[in-house]
This record gives sequence, structure tokens and C-alpha cells, in this order.
Amino acid sequence: MAAPLDPALLARLGEWVGRTETLADDITAAPVRALAATLDRDDPPPQPGTPLPPLWHWLYFLPAHPAREIGEDGHAKRGGFLPPVPLPRRMWAGGRLAWETGNPLRVGDAARRTSRIASVKHKAGRSGDLVFVTVVHELHNARGLALAEEHDIVYRDAPQPGDPVPAPVAADRGAPWQRDLVPDDVLLFRYSALTFNGHRIHYDRRYVTEVEGYPGLVVHGPLIATLLLDLLRRHTDRPVRRFEFKAVRPAFDGRALSVNGRPEGGRVALWARDHEGSLTMQASAETEP
Repeated sequence: MAAPLDPALLARLGEWVGRTETLADDITAAPVRALAATLDRDDPPPQPGTPLPPLWHWLYFLPAHPAREIGEDGHAKRGGFLPPVPLPRRMWAGGRLAWETGNPLRVGDAARRTSRIASVKHKAGRSGDLVFVTVVHELHNARGLALAEEHDIVYRDAPQPGDPVPAPVAADRGAPWQRDLVPDDVLLFRYSALTFNGHRIHYDRRYVTEVEGYPGLVVHGPLIATLLLDLLRRHTDRPVRRFEFKAVRPAFDGRALSVNGRPEGGRVALWARDHEGSLTMQASAETEP
């Protein structure tokens, strides 16, 4: 196990709480067409006024750091808006979202996203330090608030020989809604390109296996979440009001992945299961009646 983080450093990380940034973007049609193709959908071409499907706002407000600011892992170097957590692994741990269903983001909108560091929390896990950063986003168009989001990021140390491995959680197999797929490197590359995500764990096999110690390319957490809500959209046209998700276990390219759903009144339980039958993501969505 690596040496624990210095308490003075942890105190400095807490100084990032309350920091804000605001980004503006135009909700254009091209990313919508491209993600529909990536997800193998047969949607009609988006027109001005077409509402964005839930989670597709992740195609916009993308960081555009100059090449000189990129670190070894493909992310921007630590510091700036996000705190400079000195742990090498950074993952999207989960989130909670609430849509203003009467005011969706639409193709053609000029939009604004205001982000705030809500918390920086340290935990000592069985395999070392963990730092959780929660960022709150609010997205507005000319008509007002369209979406509020809480985004959880987890930072952790590189794996060490002898580190305990969390026991997998068996995933439910009795889903009335289910879609099976095998994420490949093309799917992961296209999603990385659409979200301008340079994180090398999603496309650089040498880096992800030799440096970060994973057995294959890591399927993006946001991509799995998007696949879960895409499954919902394939079974109902009810607008999504709320969605929350939590990453449980990494999923890797070339291995079967199943996205599953079970309607429960106005709520839909959603989850992803890997090739070993283990839970990779747990989620739930609330829809309009």
C-alpha cells in the first residue's frame, strides 16, 4: 500500500470547495447524429428544436485544454478548476440528475453551464487513499434552467501487489428489458472522440494494461449510463425527470455487457451486468406519468 496522503495536502485540497466556472456552448446537430450512429439507433436526423435525449448533454461543454497542458494519463494536468489530487487513477463514480421536462435543451439552443466544486472528501479504503470530488452543474438555455446535475469523481492510488480486491456483486438476471452487446475498441474510440475525452484508459491498450494494471480498455462510466437510458428509450417514450447512477465495477472491451431494466410504476430500475454476471453499474430513473 502506498504512503497515506499528507493531512496538510488534504487541507489544501479542501480550499477548492466553492470554486466555480461557467462555459457556453451551442447545441448543434452533428454530435446528436454521431452519437445516434454510435449507439446503433435509427433516429430521424435532428432538426432545430429537436430535444436532446437524456445524458446527451455530455456531448457539449467539453474541456479544450491545449496539448501542453495534458498529463501522462491523457487528462489535463491537475489543478485549475478541479483540485490537484495527487492520486493517479481518476474515474467517474456516479451522479444524480434532474431535468426540467418542460424546458429541455434543444438543437439550436445557445446554452450555459455553471459548475461548482461542492465537496472534496477523503476516505481511507482497504487498498489505500480515496478522494471523492463532487461537482454541481446547472445548465441553462434562453428559457431558463434545463438540467441540474451532481457529478461524483473518485481518485485512487495505482494498484499494488497484494492489494485486496473487492468481492463482485452478482447482478440480477430477471430483467424484462435487456440488451446484450460486446463493447469494442471502435465503440470506445468513437465515444471518446465525441466527448473529447483523452483519458488513455479508454483507447491506449499498452497504457491501460502496463501502467494502470487493467486487463483491457475500460468502458466509460458515462457510456454505460447512456446505454442504460438508451435502453429505457427503446421501451418507452416517457420523458425522464430524474436519474441517478453509481459505478460498481469496471467493464472492459471485448467482453459481454448486458444493460437491463425493470419498470416499477413511475420508476425504472436499471443496471449493467458484465461477462461474469457481476454488477458493473446500478441506476434508477424516474419518468413522467
